Amino acid sequence: MTEKILASLRAQKLVSAEQAAAITTYEQTKPFALYYELRALLALGVTLLSTGLGLLIYQHIDSIGHGFIVAGIALLSAGAFAYAYRKRQPFTWQTNPTLTTGADYALLLACLTFLTLVGYLQYQYNLFGSRYGLLVLLPTLVFFYCAYRFDHRGVLSMAITGLAAWVGVTIAPLSVFTQNNYALPHLSYAALGLGLLLCAVGLFSEHEDRKRHFAYSYLLLGSNLALVAASSTLWHDAAELRFLPPVLAALLILALSGGLYWYARRSHSYVFLLLGALYGYMAFTYLFFQLHSSINITLAFLYFPLSTIGAIRLLFNLKKIMGIHESKGV
Repeated sequence: MTEKILASLRAQKLVSAEQAAAITTYEQTKPFALYYELRALLALGVTLLSTGLGLLIYQHIDSIGHGFIVAGIALLSAGAFAYAYRKRQPFTWQTNPTLTTGADYALLLACLTFLTLVGYLQYQYNLFGSRYGLLVLLPTLVFFYCAYRFDHRGVLSMAITGLAAWVGVTIAPLSVFTQNNYALPHLSYAALGLGLLLCAVGLFSEHEDRKRHFAYSYLLLGSNLALVAASSTLWHDAAELRFLPPVLAALLILALSGGLYWYARRSHSYVFLLLGALYGYMAFTYLFFQLHSSINITLAFLYFPLSTIGAIRLLFNLKKIMGIHESKGV
């Protein structure tokens, strides 16, 4: 790619042969950054360590002893929390640029092991009894505090996931989860309401410049939750109880997709643009076939090839649609 650009610049006489040679030498000998690769390896290592400890405990639970297991997990979690706390930076509503990588992953390990500890205590000692809402809420509150205090988006995602689980456990009866019956209207109501609330929190954070970099997590998880909840009613049988009429749900999906399109152009984010396009296409297709039941069969066969061509044109013109240059992008 560099040679192609340099050849073009030389053809336009914008750079000399010496300058082109110097640029080529620099590009071939410059250091290659492994920052993101190392961060990915650290995240993978923390996840594998947490998973491996869980498997080790499961396989040797009879020989190790419950007290030793609880003490080990608690010490590991406390040690990781202590290390992250010792390396903490002053609290700020802005992005904290001086957070160390070691403390970053120590906090992630601490939260994962804390979650394991709470779950183990409930499973083995029934610590929370039948108060499953409290069982889910306690780690969620801890994760929210850690996410804001230590400025950690990974822990924030865990906190939002915990919040969604708490809302589900609080609203739905236990039989819903034990019998795997999720087709209850109030579950969809709760998911839709929580998703919209998370989106509002994300936009508020960005507008008020209060941890505005958290807006991505709030909007991504919130929009997905709201769109999945609204989409679920499209695929229910007519005999099943729906929380929204299907046509109204499809219009709501189109409205949310329009909001994602607006935010994608505003933030130059491919993720939100593709998300809005995917759900918008699904809702539009539903309306197209449901509202035109007597549609000509030829037009129906043409719909998918034509819409595929439209999707390909969208992919080729992503940067143009969002109005960004080659050097920008998310």
